[in-house]
Amino acid sequence: MEAVGERGNLAGVGHILLVLSGKGGVGKSTISTELALALRHVGKKVGILDVDLCGPSIPQMLKVQGKGVHQCDSGWVPVFVDQDKSISLMSIGFLLEKPDDAVVWRGPKKNALIKQFISDVTWGDLDFLIVDTPPGTSDEHISTVESLRPYKPLGAVLVTTPQAVSVGDVRRELTFCKKTGLQVIGIVENMSGFVCPHCLECTNLFSKGGGEELARHAGVPFLGCVPLDPQLTQSLEEGRDFIQEFPKSSAFPALAHIAQQILDRTSPQGS
Repeated sequence: MEAVGERGNLAGVGHILLVLSGKGGVGKSTISTELALALRHVGKKVGILDVDLCGPSIPQMLKVQGKGVHQCDSGWVPVFVDQDKSISLMSIGFLLEKPDDAVVWRGPKKNALIKQFISDVTWGDLDFLIVDTPPGTSDEHISTVESLRPYKPLGAVLVTTPQAVSVGDVRRELTFCKKTGLQVIGIVENMSGFVCPHCLECTNLFSKGGGEELARHAGVPFLGCVPLDPQLTQSLEEGRDFIQEFPKSSAFPALAHIAQQILDRTSPQGS
């Protein structure tokens, strides 16, 4: 077993952040990607580890699907998604022969790959490593948290949408964090309103405030609301440059504010 002081391929990683939710379809991968871009926007070097083995969507979001990962002496080299090499990504999407291949694996094989992703990817120097997880509180989550425990992750950001059903599922994720000893950095309410691309008015398609109420009830920080921006979604659908489009979106101020709160937690006076 690797000693805590010998961090191996994670030696150059400053802070490890997990993005969790008890529910699928709340936008964990989107929040993970946008959070990485918001941190990059303020000059941070970020890695994204996509452990959503059955739904690896981040390679498509960042226009690097079809890229291959290479081996070096110390393990897998992640894929760089921009010319500055400020964002690197590792995903099972890079290991599939065809993008439509389904990962039909039993738990032990998934858990083995997650452990390999954590130990065998050569991240180099990073300010943050963001870990995008699958929905639920399955054995894949337990493997991820246990494999990362020696590296003392900063904690978890929980993602919900405003509706009561989603909030209820995320409440279970809070229990998971408590049982596994994973600190909760805060809750993000995603899809919190729809921004009209014409008049820029924000309309609450769903209910509002569920995430904030859950945070208050659970005694954890509420990091903020992120609206649906159809123009940002359209940039993904049309294959436009998501990295360039993101700072122009109505979601950007919310994500920048969330990123700043995470940065405040990592500063000497915030720790």
